[in-house]
Amino acid sequence: MKYIFISGTPASGKSYLANKIANHLGVQHVSTDDWREEMRKNPELKKWVDFFWDQDEAEYWRITNCDQQWENLKNQSEALWPTILAKVKEIQKPGKGAIFEGVNILPHLARIDLDFEGIILLGESFKKILDRNKKDPRWGKTEELQIQEAKVFWGCERPKYKQEAEKYGYKVFSDAGQAEAELLKLLSK
Repeated sequence: MKYIFISGTPASGKSYLANKIANHLGVQHVSTDDWREEMRKNPELKKWVDFFWDQDEAEYWRITNCDQQWENLKNQSEALWPTILAKVKEIQKPGKGAIFEGVNILPHLARIDLDFEGIILLGESFKKILDRNKKDPRWGKTEELQIQEAKVFWGCERPKYKQEAEKYGYKVFSDAGQAEAELLKLLSK
């Protein structure tokens, strides 16, 4: 059976799309977010699991520019990657299909270590990202902070994911329907 991954900005619809396809095909949907609690127990990883939550969010957004934000996300992803990769390999052992998704599956890491393809989902619009952020808050507990997060997801992380995806040969999608069609195509190969 095939494996595939979905990466991209927070609140872009990765989990929804992975769950939809997994249910349709009868394969496992695996969110790297589900491993955070276990990784938090490792003293070496706890710093990175909690990196953003350990910050005063309002202050963080005040002093952190886009390049610094992307560097922080890259550093977090690279620190968590050996554990994520080991868990992916463990899930692959039985040979049953799975769809992996999460923000920490960065294209440069996936291209080196994963033996299956994936896509990058960027979100359809600022408004949809903000609406998802309000419905299921990532970090910000106030509307003002949720708006700031959505601005960063849309205006900073989105172009960074796109640039890295294109550099490493992954297709990028804003439209979930087009992303779904591509994922089904990749899974049928």
